[in-house]
Amino acid sequence: MTEVKTFMVKGAALFNESEFPVRQSFTKYVRALNEEQAKEKVYMDLGSKNKIKRRNITFLEIKEVDPSTVKEKRIKELSKIDKIIL
Repeated sequence: MTEVKTFMVKGAALFNESEFPVRQSFTKYVRALNEEQAKEKVYMDLGSKNKIKRRNITFLEIKEVDPSTVKEKRIKELSKIDKIIL
C-alpha cells in the first residue's frame, strides 16, 4: 500500500497574462503520492482558481516535508487521517 506524503511546492506563475502580466512566486503545500502528482495538483489548483495556463507555471523546488512543520490547517488535518471509510 502506498503512503500519501506532504510536499512543499515552490515556483512562479504568470498572473493576468492578457492585460498586465505579473510574475508572482508561490509556495503551496499539497498531499500526494509522489512529486509528479504534487505538480499536477498545483497545476489544477492554479489553473482552476486563477485561470493560469500550464505553460505559465514554472516549478523551482518540490520536496517532501514533515506534516508537523506545515502551517496550513487543512494539510495538518489531512495528515492525521489514517484511514478512509467509504
